[in-house]
Amino acid sequence: MHRVAKTPFEFVGCTELREILGSKAEDELQLMDLLEEVPIESIYHHTHQYFLRHQYLMGPYPNDFATWAATQVRDRVLGERLGVIDPYDFDTLEDLREALIAVIDDHLSRLLGVPRVEDGKPFYFMQSRRVEVPTGMVARTLQEFRDGLAKVDASAIYYHFYAARVRGNGRAGDFVVWVDRELQMPELAQQLRTIDPYTFSLEQLRDRLVEICDTVLIPGRQSDAGSS
Repeated sequence: MHRVAKTPFEFVGCTELREILGSKAEDELQLMDLLEEVPIESIYHHTHQYFLRHQYLMGPYPNDFATWAATQVRDRVLGERLGVIDPYDFDTLEDLREALIAVIDDHLSRLLGVPRVEDGKPFYFMQSRRVEVPTGMVARTLQEFRDGLAKVDASAIYYHFYAARVRGNGRAGDFVVWVDRELQMPELAQQLRTIDPYTFSLEQLRDRLVEICDTVLIPGRQSDAGSS
């Protein structure tokens, strides 16, 4: 409970600098063709960084491609098929790109025509560069870590939990790695590891992370949580 880490956890936030690529799709075939051509950073922007742009409430279609198909083309079948693709299930962004293309290609093969935008807006491909923003907040104990999670800007939750998986910390993310290695609390690390980030907004994820820490910090909280 009172373990002090040799290496403190430094909370880092982030922001994104967006760039419009000049490529747009007005129907689903164009979307598929452009998915094959755009820079890989654009795939990341429209899938992984979707979570950074939706801090408070996750929409029914958790990536830009699914949202466009469902709301602008009004093809909810494709929207739902693209929406169930979890970007964190893929080892590389190229694998994710291929999965998106395969879903659209299969969907179009079952149709007589190509669904297109009628009253909606075209899909504009973008890419963005993530810029790190130091928060000045550090944690050496579990209590400090928990308090930091509760207070830090939501972009830090994204940076350490979502973006870390692409930066090289695997599916664990920075929080799990630090709790496991520095605090030497493998059971708590395992609880954090089992969170499915694809089902939460950033603020919902923050609440879940704090809740899990509290099961260790507050006597009786774990038994209460188990009985609820």
